[in-house]
Amino acid sequence: MVRRNVTGAGYGLGGWIQQRVTAIIMLILTIVFFGFVAYLALNVDSSITSWQTAFSCSFVKIFVQIFFASLVLHAWVGIRDLWMDYVTNDGLKLTLHVLTILWLVICLIYSIKIIWA
Repeated sequence: MVRRNVTGAGYGLGGWIQQRVTAIIMLILTIVFFGFVAYLALNVDSSITSWQTAFSCSFVKIFVQIFFASLVLHAWVGIRDLWMDYVTNDGLKLTLHVLTILWLVICLIYSIKIIWA
C-alpha cells in the first residue's frame, strides 16, 4: 500500500494548469467576441432587432456559455487556493469552500438562464 502525502510540494500543479488553460480560453473567446461585435458594428444597422438577431445565434450563445464556464472554474481554483493558503481554522475553511461552490454554481445556473432564455 502506497501512502500518499496530502500536503507538500507538487500538489499545486493541477490548479496552476487549470488556471492557465481557463485564462487562455477566456482570452481567445474575448478576442473572438470583440471581433464579432466590431464586425456587427461596421456591417449591421443600428436597430435593436438586428443586434438581437445576431446574438440569438446558437453559436454565439455556446461561445458565451463556454466563457462563463471557464470563468467559474478559473474563479474556483483561485478562491480555493486562497482559502487553503490563508484560512487556518478547518471549520471556517470548509464553510468558505461550500459557500464558494454554492455561489459559483448559482452564478453558472443564472448565466445559463440569461444566455439561453
